[in-house]
Amino acid sequence: MILALNIGSSNIKFALFRTRPELQELLRGSLDEFQGFPQLKVDGPLGTRVARDQWQPAAHETLILRLLDWIQHHLSTPLRGIGHLVLHGGSRFIDPVLVDEEVLEELAELAVLAPGQLACLLPIKLLRDRFPRTPQIACFDTAFHSTIDLPALRYAVPRASEYEGVRRFGFHGLSYEAVAEALSSRSDGAERDRIIVAHLGQGASLCAMHGLKSVDTTMGFSALEGLVMATRPGAIDPGILLWLLRKKRFTVDELEHFLYNECGMLGVSGIAADARTLLASETPEARKALDLFAFHVVRHIAALAATLGGLDRLVFTGGLGENVPSLRERICRRMEWMGVALDEKANAEGAALVSDAESPVRVEVVPTDEERVIGRHTYELLGPRLAA
Repeated sequence: MILALNIGSSNIKFALFRTRPELQELLRGSLDEFQGFPQLKVDGPLGTRVARDQWQPAAHETLILRLLDWIQHHLSTPLRGIGHLVLHGGSRFIDPVLVDEEVLEELAELAVLAPGQLACLLPIKLLRDRFPRTPQIACFDTAFHSTIDLPALRYAVPRASEYEGVRRFGFHGLSYEAVAEALSSRSDGAERDRIIVAHLGQGASLCAMHGLKSVDTTMGFSALEGLVMATRPGAIDPGILLWLLRKKRFTVDELEHFLYNECGMLGVSGIAADARTLLASETPEARKALDLFAFHVVRHIAALAATLGGLDRLVFTGGLGENVPSLRERICRRMEWMGVALDEKANAEGAALVSDAESPVRVEVVPTDEERVIGRHTYELLGPRLAA
């Protein structure tokens, strides 16, 4: 069996796959905090319900350990490999890699660019103690964007900083890879289209694709850039950061906590970071936060369309992009000037195609599947071992 683990900014997702026949899914689950309580949801083949439990709040490491206990208890055969989403691969790590002590140390050093990196590495260390002989594979969320070229790759900083690694990396790459694979399998010309994929969730970004490869993206050197997110501000005037350092006397650690945990829709609304809570609220503050989010998405879609030289297809994915029709409507209404025409009925019903038949821009909803991408990379890298 292969275990795929995806430690995200707001939840933990996992999938168990049988290696023979190739990547047959056995279990798929998530541990998602809602209104302060972790919610465990696990399904078996064909969506059969395996578990629906509410856990008591606990520290992140404690929740991971409890989830690993649950998974270990439900293993029917030994684990042959474990794959992980690792947030940042830097300039070196583009392809999935077998994790050893040297790799682990290098990946930990990249936490300065993405604080969530340490959360991704924690289960690697925990599982190494439980399954010391089971190989673990790191799959990088930055890797899909390695095809981005100049000038989109570059920041207007001195060359010395660029040589030290100050460049656009981009994130949510495993999600974009899953969407690109899904579009490719349809044989409807997606490989020729100018496509923008909107990965919308607690963390959010956009990716411009041509030839189903990344050519530009909204996240950059860190996971702070781009869209307004649950607790992150997205694109922000650097002068604000200088003001916080000088006027408010922020330390670097305080500034980092502020940018990653106190801004975004939480900061604007003063109510909640979770879009589900904001959507259920009738307060003006909630509406303003959601309007700002939609405004940012459309502004950045327009910028990426400029990179592409036009737009043929807009794809929604991620927890919000896939499951919140009203949010898709907020965004598409602001894009009518680009020719986007939404089919209200199809959108409300959660159809795969939600644009009107006359819309020159095709608008789709494509579920992402990062866990299957992680599982496939793990399977392919461990192929010779699995055959033994």
